[in-house]
This record gives sequence, structure tokens and C-alpha cells, in this order.
Amino acid sequence: MTNTVSPLDKSAQVAVIGAGTMGAGIAQVAAAYGHPVILFDMNPEAIERGINQIKSGLERQVSRGKMTQEALDALLANITPASEIAALADASLVIEAIIEDLKIKRGLLADLEATCAADAILATNTSSISVTALGAEMQHPERLVGMHFFNPAPVMKLVEIVSGLATSQEIADLTHATATAWGKQAVYTKSTPGFIVNRVARPFYAESLRIFEEGAADIATLDQLLKGAGNFRMGPFELMDLIGHDVNYAVTCSVFDAYYQDPRFLPSLTQKALVECGRLGRKSGHGFYNYAEGAEKPAAAVTTGGNTPEQILVVGDQGVANALVERMEAKGLNVEKQASETESYIKVGSARLCLTDGRFATEVAAQGNANTALFDLALDYATASALAVAFADQCSEEARQDVIGLFAALEIALSVVDDIPGLVVMRTVAMLANEAADAVNQGVCTAADADVAMRGGVNYPQGPLAWADQVGVAHIFTCLSNLQQSYGEDRYRPSALLRRKFFSGATFHG
Repeated sequence: MTNTVSPLDKSAQVAVIGAGTMGAGIAQVAAAYGHPVILFDMNPEAIERGINQIKSGLERQVSRGKMTQEALDALLANITPASEIAALADASLVIEAIIEDLKIKRGLLADLEATCAADAILATNTSSISVTALGAEMQHPERLVGMHFFNPAPVMKLVEIVSGLATSQEIADLTHATATAWGKQAVYTKSTPGFIVNRVARPFYAESLRIFEEGAADIATLDQLLKGAGNFRMGPFELMDLIGHDVNYAVTCSVFDAYYQDPRFLPSLTQKALVECGRLGRKSGHGFYNYAEGAEKPAAAVTTGGNTPEQILVVGDQGVANALVERMEAKGLNVEKQASETESYIKVGSARLCLTDGRFATEVAAQGNANTALFDLALDYATASALAVAFADQCSEEARQDVIGLFAALEIALSVVDDIPGLVVMRTVAMLANEAADAVNQGVCTAADADVAMRGGVNYPQGPLAWADQVGVAHIFTCLSNLQQSYGEDRYRPSALLRRKFFSGATFHG
């Protein structure tokens, strides 16, 4: 959706309610644009802390030469403290960033309707409460819109513009335009559980948790694979430790319950146990990793050695993995290519190496080649520093060493994981793409906004639907279908939209 609406004028007063970390951050963003900003909190000491937080952050920018002292002074001059709600009477936009409690937020909105002008936009920064539910008792719910920032608000680019059932499109468009003018990547979303980011992101944690629970790989190895092959900035276990398991687990439970216990969002018993014993991550000193002083972080399991590859036969088109073949050639390995319309594999020594398609390597091997190994997806095989491989149970030791030697020659840290369907990165990306496709199919957002949201809100290296196009919609669909058959679970069912794309031969960004 293209928004041609003009943003609020810089002279329009913006009020932010709640002077905590998020509220202060939002106030800073609005003030930096040039709006006169009222930072409201019933506790004057909280306002003082909030303004000091803004000031100290800006002073660091000044010390690094990224901001002038004059700009700092001008920004702070735009912010006025207030602890009486009557001070918000002239605000054109009011953004509440208070406790996530439906009753308390509804009470605040009632006060705002009685205080602010009839044309003032009332926005909520809620991350988990339905905008429709928040507006249910308002006299004019059409003026209520979600304006979901991500922490820290001055740094994170994304803002989800959330429409409840009653939200006027005019209000949503004006809020979208204003957030964009503030330098944010604004995306439209319907008020559904998790909106875009907190819904689509669930598989990033869930699949690695399940792989770990199945004993296929340890947490350090899974983190390295998602970073070294998937190019994610943090591994899922590192990220959960940073977020806090109490928070991350609560969000997962909230989405799970909101979708009537859909198995795609099933919470992890492993994470539940961490919450129950107080191992909440960095903030408690222990989570998946130990953050005590002097504690050593475990290393990823990497397999080295192997047989030096003498000749490599590449049969058929390797699709997204063609870059891996190019890396072999760039390393000076002896690569021979053989055209095929029906087969796609790489033969090294006695091993037959294929890109995972969501089946067990053991299952693939049962179709005729015992020495089968499956390798994982990488965002960019040309630069990947790590990769997972799984061997069929029937695979000989000689074939294993042939595969290990190939990746040693490519200078890729190889992690041999137990034979699991879909491996690590492919399985994660397929599930992320599937969830994004389902959100688009249900009218929650557009495909473009889904990708923008995941890149801007959680720093994914690629939007999940653009990633599906890159891998091939057919391969993602096949991978999910095989995962569903392998586990016999509805959790891996392909989205109806993904199925349509598969059968039509279309892409998400065609």
C-alpha cells in the first residue's frame, strides 16, 4: 500500500504518556523531528529519569561527533514535562506507553477522550493487547491506532501501524505518514495476536528449541549455524537470553493461547523450565548460557579433517546452492558438471550430497544411495562461515570423510548434526516464510510489509518471503510438506497462500 498522505506538521504537539525507557525513547524521536513534545508521567521523578536518559544518550552521540551540542540542546528544549493530564489538551497526537494492562489502558483512553480535542489521534504502543479491545469502550474508537515501536525506539527503525476493527483508514494513514517522516520504516498491520513481528518471529526460537530438545545439536552449535550460515546477527539462544526468558516465553504463550493453541506456536518445555528455576538469561546471570564472571561460553561442535576431494561431480541445477559450486571452483577444486533435468546432487568421493528438502537423510538414502548426506541452507554460500550436514544412518565412514574433507577444503566450519528433517537454517527459514505467508493470506499485512517488518523490527538478514523467493517457493513448499509428513504434525502445514504460489509457479515479490 502506497501512502501519499502528508504527515503531521512539525508545529503539531505530540504527547507521550509513560516516561520509562520506551516512552522516553518515543519522546526523543518526536522531538528530534521538531515537534513540541510533552512527556507525561504521574510520577515527576520518572519524568526526570526519562529526560536524563535521553540526555545521557545524546551526550554520547555528541562525544562521538555524531551530533552537535546545539542539536542536543534544541532537541531537549522541545520536551516539556507534565504530570497533570490537563496539560495534554492541545496535543494532536498522544502516544501511550504504559503498563500492558487492558483495564488500566482503557481507563487512560477514557481520560484522554475527555481531555483532548476531538480530532486528536490517540495511539497505543501496546505490543500484546488487541487495539480493537482497547477501543471497545471508547466513544470514538475510530481515532485509536496502534503505534508499536521497538526498543530502543531512537535506534530501531520499525513502527507497526496497527488498525483495530474501528480504526479509521484516514487515521492509520496519517499515523503511518508521521512515523515515516520521523525516519521510521512504518508498516500497516491488522490488530491480530502478535501483529507482524511477534507472530512471524516465533519459529526463529521454536525450531531451534525443538532441534535442541531432540538432541540433534547443542545450543552453541545451533547459534553458530544460524549466524554463520543464516547471517542472523544473534543465534536464537543468545537472543532469548538477551530478551529474557520470562518475556520471550510469555509472548509465545500469549500468541499460542490467542490462536486457540495452534501447534505452530507451541511453547517449549525447556524454556518453561528455565523460567521456573529463575534462569532468565543475562538479567539473572544465567539462561542457556552462564554469564557469571569467569564463566566460559561453550564452543560450537565443528568437525574437521576428512578426505581431500580429488574430483567433484555436480549433477543437474543446484538452485540456491549453485553458489556453493562456484565456491568450489573458486577454491581450485576439480569440478565436473553433468546436465540433468531430473536429478540434482553433488558427488564427492563415494558420497552423494544434496540440499535438504525436509526429509531425513536416512529416508532419502533408502531410495537407492546408502551414502547420502544432506547439507543445510545458507543465505550466501559464497561467504558462509558455517554449515550443517546430516548423514544417513546407512552412510559409510568413508563417505562421511569424503563430505567432511570437501567442507574443510572450502574453509567452512562444518557441524555434523543428527539426522533431522530440514536441518537447521532451512527448517527455520521455511517456517518463518510460512508464518509470514499465512499473515499475508489472512490480510494482516502485505508481503512487502511482512519483509520490511522482520528486517526492521528484529534485524533479519533477509525478509522471510523474499528469502522464500530466493530459495524457490517450490523448495520451501516441498520442505514444509516433507516436514509435516516426517513428524505427522499440523505444526508444519504449508500456508494456503504458499500452496497457491507453488501450484501457480508464482513468487511473493514477482
